[in-house]
Amino acid sequence: MTRELFWLTLTVILTGLLWVPYVLNRCQIRGLGGAMANPSRKDKPQTEWANRMMFAHDNAVENLVIFAPLVLILNAIDYSSKWTVLACAVYFWSRLAHLIVYTIGVPILRTLAFTVGFVAQVVLALGIFKIL
Repeated sequence: MTRELFWLTLTVILTGLLWVPYVLNRCQIRGLGGAMANPSRKDKPQTEWANRMMFAHDNAVENLVIFAPLVLILNAIDYSSKWTVLACAVYFWSRLAHLIVYTIGVPILRTLAFTVGFVAQVVLALGIFKIL
């Protein structure tokens, strides 16, 4: 496994587990039956942190759709550099930071973490064209 694929794997695992805390919060507030029922406007609202975490999860999924193909293309063309490896690691840590600061509600740091992840994706795209 390449180092880029390693970071992609960690990112996929992180993204795949993000639903757990906010669904546990939903179970705590609405009960197991309420959490498993179809959504309704009458549902008890989740806590604010759980709502923010759900939005962070949505954003992580939306960005995984960009990050994963970039890494897979690099793997398919058998291209790796110190910059592509660093970009993948930075992307993972920026997504984790984004999750944390979004969940606790720090808007400026949330935007900064998102931007760092975007720049990492740009580096990967440049790597595909062997500019880096």
